[in-house]
Amino acid sequence: MKRHGILNRHLSNLVASIGHLDKIIVADAGLPIPNGVETIDLAISQGVPSFWDVIQALQTELTIEAAWYAEEASEEVIAKMTDVIATWEQDNNIPVRLESLSHEMLKEQARNAKAVIRTGECTPYCNLVLVSGVTF
Repeated sequence: MKRHGILNRHLSNLVASIGHLDKIIVADAGLPIPNGVETIDLAISQGVPSFWDVIQALQTELTIEAAWYAEEASEEVIAKMTDVIATWEQDNNIPVRLESLSHEMLKEQARNAKAVIRTGECTPYCNLVLVSGVTF
């Protein structure tokens, strides 16, 4: 049995299979997911698990070089995402570009994502596209 890090086998397998520039989306419970895109559905009930819990788990195992959020997100959500990405940069000693795009464009990114991770988050526009980086 795995002792550390992400214990969910589907999420752990996804992280292990990510290559440079692959995109994954950590999504709230309402983001539409296109047919054919791998979905790791972690949602149990409203707020469980939270978007932030899943992001925190991914931070321990994933290197990213960019992240995109919906410009329609509240100032509170954007501020928290900015803090999360700053921590990600510090932990990995690699700069991470954080950019906004329209919610419609974010939903289009789901078509090209390696996977969408659905959380129980019920905060509007609490979605983040993560673009994989490299560790060297």
